[in-house]
Amino acid sequence: MSTNQIIIEQVSPFDVETTVEKIVAAAALKDWQNPAVHNLQQSLAKAGKEVRPIQVIEICKPEYSGKMLERNDERIVSVMMPCRISVYQKDDGKTYVATLNMSEMISGLSPVAIEAISGATKESIDIVKSVIGTI
Repeated sequence: MSTNQIIIEQVSPFDVETTVEKIVAAAALKDWQNPAVHNLQQSLAKAGKEVRPIQVIEICKPEYSGKMLERNDERIVSVMMPCRISVYQKDDGKTYVATLNMSEMISGLSPVAIEAISGATKESIDIVKSVIGTI
């Protein structure tokens, strides 16, 4: 596992496609929605750029997002929504999963936003752990 203050990276035992499928399924089991999966390798290929496989999963849980979006002062946090999980392959051929450690980014936000972001961070990390093991 590699971590800095804001990003947590973990090796997956699966390939990119399987890891994405398993994370989306694990999120659904915890009542998270999956608005989109962005295949950046395909998108960049259309622009003539060749990159290794990389997909970005969007997940959202209304229990958390609703707490922030229903209030005027907390809507500013929408810039960090929905939660994203990146799954990609590096030159070593291994698949990696990266998540934002949003708890490191919440200083100065309202108590409502802090509570929602903290809960969303914990659950999204638990989703990844359920697929690839400990983070």
